[in-house]
Amino acid sequence: MAARINKKRSFLFVSKVLGKHIPVNPYTPLLSGAALGLLLYREMSAETAAMDKLLDQAVHGLLHPQYAEEAYRELLAAQLTLPRPVVFIGFAETATALGHSMYNLFAGGASYIHTTREDIPELTSVISFEEEHSHAVDHLCYALHPGMLSGEEPVILVDDEITTGNTAINIIRDIQAKFPRREYVVASLLDWRSAANIQAYRDLEQELGIRISAISLLQGTIQVEGTPLLETEAGKGGADLDTGVPVVTTYIEDTLERLKVSSADSCGEINASPYLKLSGRFGLESADNRLIDQEVHRVAARLMALREGRHALVMGTGEFMYLPMRIAAELGEDVSYQSSTRSPIHPQHRPDYGVRSAAGYPSAGDPSIINYIYNVEYGQYDDIFVLLERDVPAQRIKPMTDILKGLAGNKVHLIVLAARQEAEEAADEGDR
Repeated sequence: MAARINKKRSFLFVSKVLGKHIPVNPYTPLLSGAALGLLLYREMSAETAAMDKLLDQAVHGLLHPQYAEEAYRELLAAQLTLPRPVVFIGFAETATALGHSMYNLFAGGASYIHTTREDIPELTSVISFEEEHSHAVDHLCYALHPGMLSGEEPVILVDDEITTGNTAINIIRDIQAKFPRREYVVASLLDWRSAANIQAYRDLEQELGIRISAISLLQGTIQVEGTPLLETEAGKGGADLDTGVPVVTTYIEDTLERLKVSSADSCGEINASPYLKLSGRFGLESADNRLIDQEVHRVAARLMALREGRHALVMGTGEFMYLPMRIAAELGEDVSYQSSTRSPIHPQHRPDYGVRSAAGYPSAGDPSIINYIYNVEYGQYDDIFVLLERDVPAQRIKPMTDILKGLAGNKVHLIVLAARQEAEEAADEGDR
């Protein structure tokens, strides 16, 4: 547990299987999404005995991280296909990779998109809703092909934690108003809904003439007492140390398609660097998975050549979690993964608390937003790799790399995934 700096919700269950607030074995968060996929498959098919065996393996891998890779590979090797097509929607920012790994379990018949808080002026959100308890309430959804939501397929809503269920209710209302269908499934690692919250789902079913199912790895109830403390204590950890650790920027060429759209921040600044089309933000189909797998292998091979120390940390940034997680999983032994986050949390350095250290800095995507790195201590890792899905101005990323310079024991690698032209231009600029 940890305390949020948020008057709407004062607590956070700090997940050991998500890869957001705690560094983890990269196969662990991949396995957590795949385990949710197994629960969905068991609900939609009749193969309960075989699924129970796979689920036992998945739970064993989650409880014992040394077996997470073996369990994850067993699940993928099953080559499961759902009996009918479904659409997965992962909630930004924390569940973007969770939703993607749940969708990725299935060899066919699935599509995936995650919501975003990014403002992309050239695109129009096909659905929008609010996450009422969040410090960043608005969710957008930039499906390049609105047809992915216009059919009658069940929609699978994926979040790391369901507390009241209000976020799912908000998105179901918006989808149903624009793309009506009969069935929704709410999938989460944790489900803490009260009896009244569960009844709210039943009431919505009656109101809209739909069916809502809920699946989770753990279900229970909670009671929260006290008043939130809203003053932040997040410092800069080891960032003030003059360790002399270098920051090396590497543009790694891939063959993935780019979407030539820009982003606008709250200050009115435009970043025209293109987005990765297959990140999950703009929609994916099962047929896209093979190309993503190939590029993960290629990028991981390049990063392997950059490793120098024994212990490495691979970091995603904000909503960009899944591809860094996949790449981290292929970098060999002694590799941990986690992502930066925009969730403000009180740190306390004690063994029974979920967030022991915190470092805050202005986001590279929008300096009016503070991002955080949690639970990374000085010298814990020799090499730290930060993966970016698109280029950002050097002065925008510097606050983050300045912090990491004070944490890494050997070197900080800023890795920018780039199309060939971008990578060549960056190399030419470096030569000059």
